[in-house]
Amino acid sequence: MIDNFVFISMLLLGFVGMEGVAWLTHKYLMHGPLWFLHSDHHRKPEGQFLEKNDFFFLIFALPGMALFLIGTIHKSFFLIGLASGITLYGFTYFMVHDIFVHQRFKWIRNSNHIYLRALRRAHKMHHKHLGKGEGECFGMLFFPLKYFRLVSKKNVNETPLPVD
Repeated sequence: MIDNFVFISMLLLGFVGMEGVAWLTHKYLMHGPLWFLHSDHHRKPEGQFLEKNDFFFLIFALPGMALFLIGTIHKSFFLIGLASGITLYGFTYFMVHDIFVHQRFKWIRNSNHIYLRALRRAHKMHHKHLGKGEGECFGMLFFPLKYFRLVSKKNVNETPLPVD
């Protein structure tokens, strides 16, 4: 029973914590010294499917993989839960950012759900800034409430446009 509580607590902590890690990494590293890897995400050449920015997937996957390995060796629900939260965030990020927002795969085209419309709008505002020193909305799942107000004022039946 306590193992389940520890696992679920660490999964939630890992998931929510990754939003903070993603925000800090995006703002201070991707839009800082690692701009050379991230810049093509803001100025994607026509017809290019893969981006240098995609290397961040590997960077973010490594801690989760290491925690799974160490947690399995030591039979630690704490570490396996944390690794599961990190991995679940990575999957969510892929589904939301790459599939829903940027339409890299045409699986989830449109939604009239206010949260998803606000999320897409916030990310679109982030991409309006093409330089490394500019920007807003560096996280993925949490963003300012003003975007809910912006999309709620628009026609609910309006088809949202992809960022790209």
